[in-house]
Parts: sequence; C-alpha cells; structure tokens
Amino acid sequence: MPQDFSFDVVSEVDLNVVGECVNVALKEIANRFDFKDAKASLELDAKEKKIIVRAVDEYKIDAALDVFYNRLAKRGVPIKNFTKGKLEQALGQTARLPVAIQSGIPTDKAKEMAAAVKQAKLKANASIQGDQLRVSSKSKDELQSAIALLKAGNFGVELQFKNFR
Repeated sequence: MPQDFSFDVVSEVDLNVVGECVNVALKEIANRFDFKDAKASLELDAKEKKIIVRAVDEYKIDAALDVFYNRLAKRGVPIKNFTKGKLEQALGQTARLPVAIQSGIPTDKAKEMAAAVKQAKLKANASIQGDQLRVSSKSKDELQSAIALLKAGNFGVELQFKNFR
C-alpha cells in the first residue's frame, strides 16, 4: 500500500454558537439581581473575532464573563480559545474588557506541535498548512500515536482532528 494516510489538526470556534451564547448570557445577566445597576453587557464582533465585555467595575466584568463561559461550556465550545485582553477604563464610569477568539492554530503553536511529533520519533510527517497542521504517515497506527501525543500536550488551544484519509 503506497498510499499515505493523513489527518488535519485544527482549532475552530463556531461563531454562530458563540453569538447564541452571548444572547443567552445577556438574558441571564438582565434577569439576575446581582447585576442590577451594573450596566453589564456583552458584544460580539464577528469580523475582528472578539467579544467586548462592559460593566461598572472589574468584579462585574468577571462575573459577566463567568456567566458567558458557563454558557459556552454547556454548548461544548472550547474555552481555551478565548483570551482575555487588558482591562480598560471607559467613559461614564464603566470598564471594558476585550476577549479575543482564537480560531485557527497560530504558527508558533503549529511549530511546537510539529516538533513534538518529530521528537517522539514517530514515522509521521507534520506539515503546517495555513492555520492548520497536517500529519501524514504510511501507517494508521502511527497516526493514532500522533493523535494521542497531541491530545496529551498542552499547546494553549483546543485541538480538533479532521479529514482522516
């Protein structure tokens, strides 16, 4: 069998599900007593792939973000792919926190993963293709070992495995 088998390692976040979670979290925030007069809000910017959390102070921002993260966890969205930015003081005695949504594998993380596959001395080749990593081998067993290796590693993003061929 001269054919190589392969799979792709990706890190994707479905923005439609994130938008639904933002809406549900906003409804919960509006109904909760502890958010009364907190001016708490969540806003999804799909083009820039970030969420803006606004409230009167840092504690209310953290509480609103916690409500949002709970909604994401219930829907199975990987929370590892959300990175909190720097807290900014905004006008009108409010604070703002941008939360970046990481979609795709950054090049430095992909290089780490490729190096991990190479260091494990697996008979598999890992190549970076845009914002994903393709691992190929002549043996399906080697690919299973590579998947186990990548799942065990901590690369800072949630990994999904697709396109098994």
